[in-house]
Amino acid sequence: MKSLASLLLALAVATPTMAQDWPSKPVRVLVPAPAGSSLDIIVRTLGDKLKDRWKQPIVVDNKAGAGGMLGMDAVAKAAPDGHTLGIGFNGPVAFGPFMYKKMPYNPGKDLLPIVLTTSQPNVLAVPANHPAKTLKDYVAWAKTQPQGVSYASVGNGSSSHLTMELFRNTAGFQTLHVPYAGSPPAGLSVAAGDTQGLFTVAPALLPLVESGRVRLLAVTSLKRIDGLENLPTIAESGYPGFEALAWNGLFAPAGTPKAVIDRINADVNAVMQDPAVRASFAKQGLIIGGGSPASFKSFIDSESKKWGDIIQRVGITIE
Repeated sequence: MKSLASLLLALAVATPTMAQDWPSKPVRVLVPAPAGSSLDIIVRTLGDKLKDRWKQPIVVDNKAGAGGMLGMDAVAKAAPDGHTLGIGFNGPVAFGPFMYKKMPYNPGKDLLPIVLTTSQPNVLAVPANHPAKTLKDYVAWAKTQPQGVSYASVGNGSSSHLTMELFRNTAGFQTLHVPYAGSPPAGLSVAAGDTQGLFTVAPALLPLVESGRVRLLAVTSLKRIDGLENLPTIAESGYPGFEALAWNGLFAPAGTPKAVIDRINADVNAVMQDPAVRASFAKQGLIIGGGSPASFKSFIDSESKKWGDIIQRVGITIE
């Protein structure tokens, strides 16, 4: 039997070799959303550059369903050799453990964070004929509604849904949640006046803004965003420190060698500095991520605590 020292030496020698030999075949990236979605576009944009670095094809595999859990479960159960990755987001990674009575995987144990890819703030939209012209006006109006404010979201348990729950808890008014299947019908409900507010990402609402059917009141990032510099943040509008971001990042199955994780992290960080990639993401209102696997894990942990508290306080549960 080999001594512990010899085993450690063998591991030390094998680990860098493992990273150098990887990838030895095409890399599959599971996307828990449909083709054409923002997650799909992010992976294809990065993959177009990564294939040149890795000398292997990047195979995009769309597995939408179950609020993103279908795709992330497939990542969690894949062989931990670095040849199957996934792009996860808030819902099936940070929100799920607090909302679902049962998940087919444990995000904290079965998935290894690699790198934060992008984030995106939500904006608050109201009907164009709404009496509120500012966020302060909106809160004052909301507090006069005896039945609560009827608001739309892009889905139960989504960032869109939880952002309004965080805001109404922070500002102190009552709401009635009306979930829709995605941003198009949710935005149209606001434009028609069927609902009186919606938090979602700006690109999904800009056609309705440009046609004069909805008005934007605030953005949920800590700083104003490019392209909408005149739109104030919630933080600067009387709620210091308020921030709510939709985010995504790459994950691997637990057990994937650290050397491979580090290699992927370094290459994705490099690719995200490419001017063409940055321009493509900026056009979609996406904020470039990056950083180490450890910083991404720390970010997920803080997001889980922040939103877990809100989910439990509101009592959001999904079968």
